[in-house]
Parts: sequence; structure tokens; C-alpha cells
Amino acid sequence: MSCFTDISERLNSHDLVTVLKAVAESTRLRILLLLRAGELNVKDLMQILGQSQPRLSRHLKLLYEAGLLERFREGSWVYFRLSERARFGELGDRLTLLVNPADPTIARDRERMEALKQERERSAQAYFEAHAGDWDRIRSLHISEVEVEAAMRDVLEGATFDTLVDLGTGTGRTLELFANSYQRAIGFDVNQSMLAYARTKISQAGLRNAQVRHGDIYNLALEAGEGDVVVMHQILHFLSDPGGALVEAGRVIKPGGRLLIVDFAPHQMEFLRDKHAHERLGFSTEQVTGWLERSGLELEQTRALAPKEQGTDALTVMVWLAKKPAVETGSGEPSATNSEKFLVEI
Repeated sequence: MSCFTDISERLNSHDLVTVLKAVAESTRLRILLLLRAGELNVKDLMQILGQSQPRLSRHLKLLYEAGLLERFREGSWVYFRLSERARFGELGDRLTLLVNPADPTIARDRERMEALKQERERSAQAYFEAHAGDWDRIRSLHISEVEVEAAMRDVLEGATFDTLVDLGTGTGRTLELFANSYQRAIGFDVNQSMLAYARTKISQAGLRNAQVRHGDIYNLALEAGEGDVVVMHQILHFLSDPGGALVEAGRVIKPGGRLLIVDFAPHQMEFLRDKHAHERLGFSTEQVTGWLERSGLELEQTRALAPKEQGTDALTVMVWLAKKPAVETGSGEPSATNSEKFLVEI
């Protein structure tokens, strides 16, 4: 059993017995193996395992209570994934590695899961293609996404960090773009179809340390200071209250962490408001700076990515990088940031 010698946090005897009892059943072991490859909801597991909802719910409840699984609600669906708590999740992950992948039952489960993912991918791709014309039209108005993404990576200077938070994750492209930079990533979006597409892309890319969630950008299900880097890529112009979203972003960034914003400079293209649901027609650096200050953040860098051919139908993409100061009091303890003071006052 040498593969367990480097588990970062050991369990006491009671917890270990609880975990082993939870796993000591064929269906529950099969569930762990499936979730090792990515998050699934109860309906998915019913299709793959061919078992009833009440029976599966009991198995999931036991695994959850043993600390091996995490659950989260997305609309009317409940998703499950392996626990990220070190001593439980790590042990569950290691136990699945002891199972022979050539076992006929396990191989059949894997085939059914792949078929389910392909079906989900076709559905998500159909949604994406239905809206691709709109997105292509907008992209044609500014420099290429390749250049925008190069600028995004450049302003972060190849930094590595523990947790990346992507607000308005859309297709999950930002999670792919920075895949070599983070230990853990969470993308939030309100559009269920986009989340389905993002899950497919994440699975295809093999990003086991990335996940997406349905969430309110003004009230994120994250602890204060949980994110090292927060990204808001082409999302502010869809919001009725961009300043409020930045206050929430500031709350979840840890002291010394950064916020990367990509959006449009001010423009006069009213058709984007009328036909593409843009609430705001771009932002000035002065506007953004004011919101950042209110959020307890300091603007570090600004880049304007203008199209090569300027005109009335051309958009300039702006990149703003801000930092949350690591402020300390005389005692060496961090003091409240402007964002925290603002939240207390209101």
C-alpha cells in the first residue's frame, strides 16, 4: 500500500473506517470511479448505472456524509464531484486507482459515460452554433481573439497561482487559456446551455482541476479572499450594475491577488444594445478606476488593443489589471480593505 504514504493529511481511525465502509459497496465504488473523470448529476448517473433515483440518492448520500463527495445545486439539478478536502478527497481518489480499469463492469460504465458526454456535446454544440453568427459578427469588429488572449497572458506575466475564478465563463475558454497557471479554477455563469458547453470543453481538455458553476455574479458562492486571480472577460457590458459586480469580485480576491478585466472602450454601436443585449456601450478607464477604488483594488496596468483599421464600426478592446493591496497594520495583521469597509457601511 505504498501509494498511500504521501497523502498530505492523514485520517483518524474513526474517519478512516467511515470512508472505507462508504466505499465498500460495488455501486458506490462505481460512482467514485465515474466522478473521478468529472462532475455528474443524478440523472446522468441513472443513465450510466441503470439504477433508480431513490437507490442512487441513498448511495450518494452515504458517500457525501463520509466526506468523499461534494454536491452543488444548479437550477433543478444537483451535481456531484469528488471532494476537494485533502484528507477525504485524496483518499477517495487513491482508492479508485486500485481498481482495474479493464474490469468489464467498469469498462461498460466508462463507455456509457462517454456516450452521454458525446450526446451532451452535440446538444451544447448545437446551441453554440445557433449563436455563432452573432458572436462572429461582434468579433469581426475588433482585433483577433488570439491577440486578446496573448495580451491577457502577458499582463499576468506567466504567473502561477492557486485559485483562478472566471466570472461569466461562457465557453470556459479562460479556464483553458490559463490551464498551466493554476492549481484550481472555478468558472461562473448564469446560462445553463453555456455551462453545458463549458463542461464539455473542460472534459475534452482533460482539466480535472477546473469546474464550472451556475452562479450570481453579484453574490458568489465563495469565501472572502478565496481567489488569487479573478478574470472578467467580456462580461461587464452585459451587466446592469458593473460596479456592484466589481465590489463582489474585490471581496473574493485575497490580499495581493489580482483582477483581470477585458472589455470594450466607449463606442456608439447602438445595434449591440438593441440586438445583442449589451447593457453598456463600453467603458472608460476613468469609470473602471472609480469602480476599482470602491472595490478596494488599485489599477496597475491598462492596455488598449485597437483594430488595425480604425472606423466608426471598429471596437477597441481594453485590458485592465488591478491588484488588491496586501495592507498590514502595525501589529502585522492585515487590515480591512476598502471593499470590506464599503460592504460594512452599506
